[in-house]
Amino acid sequence: MAAASDPFLRLDSLTRRFGDTPAVAGVTLDIAAGSLVALVGASGSGKSTLLKMVNRLVEPSAGRVLLQGSDVAFVPAPALRRRIGYVFQGIGLFPHMRVGENIAIVPRLQGRPIAPARIVELMRLVDLDPAIATRMPDALSGGQRQRVGVARALAGEPHLLLMDEPFGALDPVTRSALGEKVRDLHRKLGLTTVMVTHDMAEALLLADRVLVMDSGRIVADAAPGELARGRGGAVAQALVAVPRAQAEALAALTRNAGNAQGRA
Repeated sequence: MAAASDPFLRLDSLTRRFGDTPAVAGVTLDIAAGSLVALVGASGSGKSTLLKMVNRLVEPSAGRVLLQGSDVAFVPAPALRRRIGYVFQGIGLFPHMRVGENIAIVPRLQGRPIAPARIVELMRLVDLDPAIATRMPDALSGGQRQRVGVARALAGEPHLLLMDEPFGALDPVTRSALGEKVRDLHRKLGLTTVMVTHDMAEALLLADRVLVMDSGRIVADAAPGELARGRGGAVAQALVAVPRAQAEALAALTRNAGNAQGRA
């Protein structure tokens, strides 16, 4: 049983090696209940491996994951995953199941099927028209499929939501809208959310805490405002520099267009 002083999620010297290569190298980290944490880093930095060790999709080589004070290693993996909402870039909807059946799969596996009204509620929660509940996944757009994935992750009523590059395959407009929706749901449902992304702008705009990984280690742990003010170290600032340069280039383009219009 968790003590009152225990963090909601604790990673204790968490390590994962693939052969002689350390993908995650002794990460120790506490995450408070209600946090929205973004895990950012270049490809190969270890962020997805770290996330997958939380719900035992990848088993650690050393160290522990404690969820509400309990070591997840002693929880059967299928039971653990049914307690944790998980959304990933590939979406992973069952192609032979209708949308509503996909959303209902986790409670069904838990032996507590949900009512059709609950499926409707979940679809509305993620801004999906309940009328598409009878469609097959291949009849949906990418954004709709990802919203189904979010609804499915929420169907088991988890307190912890893990998201692994959930918006990477979406167009910019859909990506922005879905990111805002996830942030709203995080607050509305009182979730603790850990989101892996390679997009620092997305991390800065959505999260309240940003963790930067490099070579399997956490090299920066800061609030978005701190990173925007130049803190967090060289690796973090190299990632911040990309959206900053894009914003400056866009501002310059807008100024130049305005000046040209003024001279016309």
